[in-house]
Amino acid sequence: MKILFKPKPRSPADLVSHTRDLLAFAVSTSDHRTSKRDDEKMTELCKNVRHLKLILYGNGDAEPFPEACSQLTQEFFREDTLRPLIMCLPMLDLEARKDASQIVANLQRQQVQSRLIALDYLEANLDVIDMLVEGFENEDLALHYSGMLKECVRHQVITKYILESKYLEKFFDYVQLPSFDVAADAHRIFRELLTRHRSTVSEYLAKNYGWFFTEYNTRLLEKGSYITKRQAAKLLGDVLMDRSNFSVMMRYVSSKDNLRIMMNLLREPTKNIKLEAFYIFKLFVAKENKPQDIVAILVANRSKIIRLLANLKLEKEDEGFEADKYAVLKEIECLTSPNQDENITPDA
Repeated sequence: MKILFKPKPRSPADLVSHTRDLLAFAVSTSDHRTSKRDDEKMTELCKNVRHLKLILYGNGDAEPFPEACSQLTQEFFREDTLRPLIMCLPMLDLEARKDASQIVANLQRQQVQSRLIALDYLEANLDVIDMLVEGFENEDLALHYSGMLKECVRHQVITKYILESKYLEKFFDYVQLPSFDVAADAHRIFRELLTRHRSTVSEYLAKNYGWFFTEYNTRLLEKGSYITKRQAAKLLGDVLMDRSNFSVMMRYVSSKDNLRIMMNLLREPTKNIKLEAFYIFKLFVAKENKPQDIVAILVANRSKIIRLLANLKLEKEDEGFEADKYAVLKEIECLTSPNQDENITPDA
């Protein structure tokens, strides 16, 4: 009598090893996959990816098992499995793409013996970050790449790498991509890059002040859409008001060109942009020992500013906001121009 044995389940490490073999096959046959056997292997690969995700995330009935997650993570980075998984993303079916993105994201948080070994891997393989950033160019897969990148930039070394590379400039375009979801993800990553690791950001902005704020002002605050302007103004305010960026903030609010931009944003038809602009505008007014050209602009436009701010209100009454507005108005009313003949106004 023939006895049928149920196959022994693969261990997490064996599952990763088998998946790595299937990924190698997928990469090697990407241009000439024609046989039924080829299709079977790709189906098996997608199933493996699903199983890997279940180990890391658990399912509706059970939480993930820490020891299994640790074994999976160790094997994943023991030999290079992350890179081929990302490379094969276009070859996977839709569900497997989602699963692969979640696997890569989850691995950034998995600790093995109290160490994030994903960080060690990425630090030694920064070209993987290049693949993820460039993935924004692929309209069909951009959301998958952005989901992975969002977790990677949690690591300070990755933030530093992107800030100092050619890729930071790409985010000025990515946050304005036509796909709302992709642009929103790009903005989240852009915000993470500029706010999470304060010492790294402060050092970067101090060294790259000129080109960064020129691009930021021109491409986001002046030429951007409503959503772009609103998000950019909010992010700029958060960056400037962070104590670690104090010297950058002082430099920004000493520029009459930057003041002109904020005054133009105060004249935007939508209240949300006006409010975000106000939080930055008040930094110009509050600065002690203002440059003479800043004072001259504020004095020349005193009546317009008072009228704009008088009509600026929050949906719900806020004593802090009203106090800030009152302080700004009082300061402007008390200013005297060093050159009464100077009359510099924002754009019409």
